[in-house]
Amino acid sequence: MKKFLIGFFATGFTLLTIAALGGYWGYQTLTQFAQSPLKIGVAQELEIQRGTSFNQFSQLLRQQNLIEDDGWKLKWLVRLNPELAQIKSGLYDVAPEDTVTSLLERVVSGREKSFALTLLEGQSIKEWQQLLLTQPKLKFDEGMFTQILLDNGDTSGLAEGKFFPDTYHYRANNSARALLQESYRKMQAELDSAWHNRQQGLPLKSSYELLILASIIEKETGKASERPWISAVFINRLNKGMRLQTDPTVIYGMGERYEGNITRKDLREKTAFNTYRINGLPPTPIAAPSLAAIQAAANPADVDYFYFVSRNDGSHVFSRTLQEHNRAVNKYQRNR
Repeated sequence: MKKFLIGFFATGFTLLTIAALGGYWGYQTLTQFAQSPLKIGVAQELEIQRGTSFNQFSQLLRQQNLIEDDGWKLKWLVRLNPELAQIKSGLYDVAPEDTVTSLLERVVSGREKSFALTLLEGQSIKEWQQLLLTQPKLKFDEGMFTQILLDNGDTSGLAEGKFFPDTYHYRANNSARALLQESYRKMQAELDSAWHNRQQGLPLKSSYELLILASIIEKETGKASERPWISAVFINRLNKGMRLQTDPTVIYGMGERYEGNITRKDLREKTAFNTYRINGLPPTPIAAPSLAAIQAAANPADVDYFYFVSRNDGSHVFSRTLQEHNRAVNKYQRNR
């Protein structure tokens, strides 16, 4: 549009138009106005309500001190180029480096302000709900996760782990349903791909069990390169009929009672998620796994480890035997 305006001023004026604008002075004034920076020192937002006329828009710009307080220049720009009057409602970013022309281009093309929302891997639906409730200018209620499941034929009511962690974008006053639908579909696509390309012979009956395992791997992983090894430990234990004995499942089963520490009593408590007390996998995922965790669950490393313990720096010591494991525990946990 900037090129159009400059070209128009250079070639499109009739003698009558120039005369009406006061000749050369009018031409120069409009050219300078179109290319002039807005009258602001810091970035701000401009909200245009639905149904706003161009005259109302012009008045809004003056009220927010974005343009000088006369308005005839803006009206003449619109007369010379009627397309400029086709403003679109929405919330727009306005920067100090914007000119009158760049702002008009943005508003006419409907390039509204975009908000970014990051749903983090390793977090639960409950944690995501708290984030969504505090997002600026986003419509959300806690029933949306279940509704997305129903919209896709899932009547289980179990949303945990079924939405893909990623960064999503929305515009002001949008509903969260669109981005949650995108998140759900992305998780189903990645999970289906991982399931169909999984290592043969895994002790997993369905892609949902793969998702459950991936969520545990996600919570146990502090060092990204260790995911396939952590996956191998759990797969090896499942193949041997050993309990998984993983703390994140205990924590998830404790719910609101968890305050930062696990006691011996907590480990002995039989909940649906306490893998120190139940055989096999817990009934649902315990968090949203990343793509890397899903792929690790589908393709564990070819190692014969059955144990691991944290070095307290994000990495782990892996062991084949209980004796080796106990030595590592003594070194890195009991003698800290």
